[in-house]
Order: sequence, then structure tokens, then C-alpha cells
Amino acid sequence: MQTRPEAVLVTGGASGIGLSVTRGLAQEGWKVLAADISQEALDAAARELPSDRVRCVRMDVCDEKQVSDVLSANEDFGPLAGLVSSAGIGKEVSFFDTDAALMRRMLEVNLIGTFNVAKQAALRMRERGQGSIVNIASVSGIRGNVDRTAYGASKGGVITMTRVMAVELAEFGIRVNVVAPGPVNTPLVAKMHSAASREIWTRMLPQRRYAEPQELSGTIDWLLDERRSSYVTGQLICVDGGFTAGGILRR
Repeated sequence: MQTRPEAVLVTGGASGIGLSVTRGLAQEGWKVLAADISQEALDAAARELPSDRVRCVRMDVCDEKQVSDVLSANEDFGPLAGLVSSAGIGKEVSFFDTDAALMRRMLEVNLIGTFNVAKQAALRMRERGQGSIVNIASVSGIRGNVDRTAYGASKGGVITMTRVMAVELAEFGIRVNVVAPGPVNTPLVAKMHSAASREIWTRMLPQRRYAEPQELSGTIDWLLDERRSSYVTGQLICVDGGFTAGGILRR
């Protein structure tokens, strides 16, 4: 393993996909600033992760000033080379049962929160003339999956925002890509997917199974690595067991 002096910020970095990404990046030699809103999750993560490679910090992605303050307070950890925006919320709610409050909350965390962190990270990357941002969206931001009016809208917004960012930030040496997972076995999905929903998802997946969080790490690590993906920006990569490619499947 080649150790790196640069740091990667991972939001939602103490649970689910974010925790798996934090763990994987540390194993690949990155220094990881694992940010999460849950102090309990951060404390648990700190007990298992290597303290010389991972620093756990509390951050609310919806609070732009707090995001800026956290990044400024941790500049000693290493120059910021990468960002993985994994923090998010989700809920299965039908269209008629979706109210404006839920829509606002979903957009606030998933879309505006992703924007807040990306802007603060990009400001610091611009000073170095390089950096890689990986936003985590969802296949529900691409396809019209039922009971995901608010969630799908927020993730679709992340996908479009990523493309605009890639175009605008390219001149500053900053690459921006988006990963859209299919269903992944995380605590969020365990609460979000009902038994009936899990049965439908599994039936619609060519691989017939949910992913494990660590199955996203390789794609994300590749996108962060300037040596391996230096000409990749503005791209949507689905890690979804074939869901977005599927049509009529065999029983």
C-alpha cells in the first residue's frame, strides 16, 4: 500500500456506504476526514478505524458555515484532494402522501447539503489546481421508481448538478463525477425498504441481490485517483447490479 499525504473528505462517513468508503480509502493509503452528523456513529467508527489515517468529525451538511469551519479546522490533516458526498436521507412515500415538508427536507439534505460541501471543498481544491469530487446519487434519480417522489427528485438534482459542476470546474483542475447505486444493504435502506419493496427490487435486478456497501469502494477509489481517472469528469456511473440496463427479465 502506498500512503498518500492528501486527505479525502467523506460525508456520511461513519455509517452505511460512507463508512465502507472511509474504511476502503484508508486501506488504500488515503487520509480520510470522516464527517457525520451522528456523534454516536462517529464514536463507533473511531474505535475501529486507524487513527493515523482517519479523523472523525461531526458535521451537518445543511449548515454551510459549519462545513467551512470544519474544513478550516482540519487543514493540518492534509491538503484536500478529494470529496465523497455520501450523506443523505431517504423514505418510501407515495406521491399523494408526499407533502411539501418532506420534499423540502429531502432536497435540503440530499441536494443542498451536497452542494454546500462541494462548494466548500472546491474552493480549497481550486487553490491547489486539482481535486476530485464524487457525489453519491441513486438509480432512483434516473428511473421513475414508485414511492420516491421526493427522494428521486433530490437524487436527480444531484446528477444534473454534478454535470454542471464538471463543466464549470474543469478549468480549475477539479473533476466531478457521480455514482448512482442500486439497492445496497445499509442501515438507511433497511429502514427505507419494506419487505414488499425488497421483493420487487430483487426481482427487477439482473444479479438478483442487493449490493454490500464495500462493492462501491473500488469505483469511488478509482474516480478519486488522479493517476487512473485523470480524463474522467462529468460522468454518471451506475453500480446497480444491472438494474438500469434491464428490460424484460427471465423469471
